[in-house]
This record gives sequence, structure tokens and C-alpha cells, in this order.
Amino acid sequence: MNKFKDHKTNPSFYIDGILKGDISVLSRAITIIESANSDHHLLASEIIEGVISHSGKSFRLGITGVPGVGKSTFIESFGKELLEHKHKIAVLAIDPSSSKSKGSILGDKTRMEFLSAQSNVFIRPTPSSGSLGGVARATYETILLCEAAGFDFILIETVGVGQSEIAVSKMTDFFLLLMLAGAGDELQGIKRGIMEMADSIVITKADGDNIQKAKIAKAEYSNAIHLFPPSESGWIPKVELCSSVNNTGIKEVYGLIDSYKNYAHTNGYFNKKRKDQLIDILKETLNEEIVKQFYDTHHVNKKLSELSKKSVLNPYLEAFKLLKKKG
Repeated sequence: MNKFKDHKTNPSFYIDGILKGDISVLSRAITIIESANSDHHLLASEIIEGVISHSGKSFRLGITGVPGVGKSTFIESFGKELLEHKHKIAVLAIDPSSSKSKGSILGDKTRMEFLSAQSNVFIRPTPSSGSLGGVARATYETILLCEAAGFDFILIETVGVGQSEIAVSKMTDFFLLLMLAGAGDELQGIKRGIMEMADSIVITKADGDNIQKAKIAKAEYSNAIHLFPPSESGWIPKVELCSSVNNTGIKEVYGLIDSYKNYAHTNGYFNKKRKDQLIDILKETLNEEIVKQFYDTHHVNKKLSELSKKSVLNPYLEAFKLLKKKG
């Protein structure tokens, strides 16, 4: 404890520990990254700056799907396949619970009993705390820290189908959508936008009495995918079946992702996408900071307070007036 107190404000302590693959130091650094405490922001930036040149060497896989589709069970099974291929794995789960309660940490580790016990696996939830922008920043910077610590395959599990999926898709190399068969109309209950973002779809729980339903769902999704505009990469999304419980179809999913990786590297799209993502993250961060700084100015707060007392106002006109005003 004394050692931690002596070094907790020294960025070199975290940088050296992360580069050595020290999981304890990595975990502490991620806590600083996630912290809302303004005193931690400078330290977090210094840690990122110190390790960023050692990041970027992993494959980043985003995994999404409706609640109950079996994301954690799939990751447990898929993780075993990754370990057989000698990968060092980091699993980042976006946690919808409070940052104080960390409600899903125990749940995630309980569902991933095998992976939790492996020395080459690191499992970490990212508390959303109601802030999508905060999630995006914390998750992306956590990816960088994990890569610098030597993890070469990063899995980001989202809570369900929603806005967090858009954020995750913008920081990963491959976006995998997990779907259930036999839950009503297969093309209902899933936004077309999420399907268009997906690089491939996997129908889960394809076992027992559900196998035939899963095959029908596979055909329907395959047909739907071909109606979408071509992807920028030229990759045609595939649809696979799997049973995480029976461990069937998992090797095929690994092979599918590996095929994409080779395809994207060969045609140069992999590096292009990474560079485009950096610019997108830069622009989004600028947008967030500009809006924050705008609302933090005294004259804006004063004017908004005045306008809130009016019974009639033209919101568009007043907005342009506020934007034009200097001070």
C-alpha cells in the first residue's frame, strides 16, 4: 500500500508497469482513465502519452447483440479458441451500471469462469454512468493501455443494441453482431443501422430443437445483407451459426474473422480504417470540448437563464445570436 501511495501520482510508475505487463498497475491506470476527478485528467493524459507508441498492435473485435443473446457465453467459448491460437486476450465489457456499484463485474466474471482463471486473459468492465462520450473515451484509452501491456486481441462487449454500439464500432477493426433465432420475425427488433455496421452476423444458441430455426434465420439474414449498400472495404458480411455451450461453430467464426483480417490487410483497408478512426475520435473530442466550453462561458449561462423566463421566444434566432456573441 505504501508503495502505491508513493507512486500514485507519478506517471512513470504506471507507464513502466504497463509496459512490463503488470496487471495490477494496468488496472490502477484504467481506474485513473475512467475517473471523473479533474485531478486525474492530467495524470491520465501523461500515462497515455507514455504508452501510445507501444499500442496499436492488437486486433480489436466489437461484439454486440440484444440482451439474452449470450454475449458473455460466446466470449467465454471464443476466448478458448483464441487461447489455442496463442493470443493474449483483453475483454472490455461496457457496464450500464453505476460507476460506484460496478453491478456487472461479478456477473461477467461468473459467466466467464474459464477465462477469468487464465493468466493470458484480462477482463475489465467500463462503467457507462450515463455518459456515452465518457464511455467512448474511457474504452478507447483502455484499449491503448491493454495493447501497450501486450494484449494482442481485444474484445469489446456492449450492453445491447443502442448508441454505445455506434461508439464501439468506430474504435474496432471488426464489428460482430450476435442474433437469436426463433424470437419472432427475425428482421424485427434490430435496427437496420446496426446491421449495416456489422461486418458479420452470428446466430447463437444453434443447438437442440433450435437448430432448424437457426438455419432459417441464417438464410433470412444472408438475404437481408445482400440488400445493403457495399461496404467501403469491399468485404461482404457473412452469417454463421454457433452454439457456445456445445462449442460448435466457434472455429468457423474465428476463421471468418481471420479471413477478414487478411483481406483488410491485403487491400490496405485495415490501416486506412485505423487512421480514419483516429480523425473521427479527434473530431468528436473537439465537438464535445467546444460544446462544453461554450456552455461554461458566463454570458451563455446568463442569457439562457434570461431566456428561460420568457413565455415566447424564437429558439433558432436566439441560438444564432448566442453563437455570434463574443465574450
